[in-house]
Amino acid sequence: MKRKVTLKQIARELDVSISTVSKALKNNKEISEDTRQKVQAFAKLYNYRPNNIALSLKNRQTKTIGVIIPEIVHHFFSKVIRGIELVANKRGYNVIVGLSNESFDKEVINMEMLANGSIDGFILSISKETLLQQDYHHFIETINQGMPIVMFDRIVNEVNCDKVIVDDLKGSKKAVNKLISSGCKHIAIITTRDYVSVGKLRTQGYLEALNENLISPESDLILKVENDAISDNDLLQLEKEIEDLFKKNKNIDGVFAVNEFYALAAMKVLRKLKKKVPEQVQVIGFTDGVLSRHATPSLTTISQHAQQMGEKSAELLINNLEREDEEDYFKTVVIETELIERESTK
Repeated sequence: MKRKVTLKQIARELDVSISTVSKALKNNKEISEDTRQKVQAFAKLYNYRPNNIALSLKNRQTKTIGVIIPEIVHHFFSKVIRGIELVANKRGYNVIVGLSNESFDKEVINMEMLANGSIDGFILSISKETLLQQDYHHFIETINQGMPIVMFDRIVNEVNCDKVIVDDLKGSKKAVNKLISSGCKHIAIITTRDYVSVGKLRTQGYLEALNENLISPESDLILKVENDAISDNDLLQLEKEIEDLFKKNKNIDGVFAVNEFYALAAMKVLRKLKKKVPEQVQVIGFTDGVLSRHATPSLTTISQHAQQMGEKSAELLINNLEREDEEDYFKTVVIETELIERESTK
């Protein structure tokens, strides 16, 4: 069986640009007859078949960026989109947003739909289902067909592309160190399952901070939940699991939650259990959203600087789209986190 080839591989084999290959396959008269024949013969030999993603290449720019996010309810993602739009609009690009709803299938469908001549490149944060399945073929195929991708927040090392992240491990250590310095000795963490990269790193930071402060981690104080509390049913289930955590571990005096929803749910449960925040239990969340500022008491958080993350993602993608050379080189940009102290800690 002949191996499947991509536009990029044909271009490399024949020492021409991806744009030249694309035009030659369409029999474009801009390309010399000799080159057209070589490209078409090579493509036929290796049974090359273009797909939808190949239809929007650098030689036919739409000046539009596709953004795929897992969900819209998180303040974090809306701030990232704001940052993307600020940079994109300044540089003459429009932005189209697609929603995966944490679904692998929806992520693939969104990418195929937008790549079908609608956009020039993608900025995306990976869905939970994709991370769980570890199936990244749609990202790799998109890149191989000449369309660049920038990943932010949730990323995977298996895909070679530009990435924008925060130092999740370092940020979580800041949070736990704050709780310890404020007198907490029995600190619980409310986190995600390990297949979500950011939750895994934040849990690792929590464990490292405890060890560095000579506090033995307790497995009973680590609550890993499946959802991100999007629907009413999710919230009820989350609150039930948190309530069980507190009832089984009455000595908890500090809580580190890996996102804003988990932290606010914890404070709601503590009010129900007649526990005072921060007098009896101190709480810190990750991601500084509008709810954190207006909660009662207001929530101490680790800020990810979401808008800055969006701005940097857009810069990387547009720079990639507008550079002349065809060389592959990728950057991983790390945005520094910041501890925002409010009323939920002492």
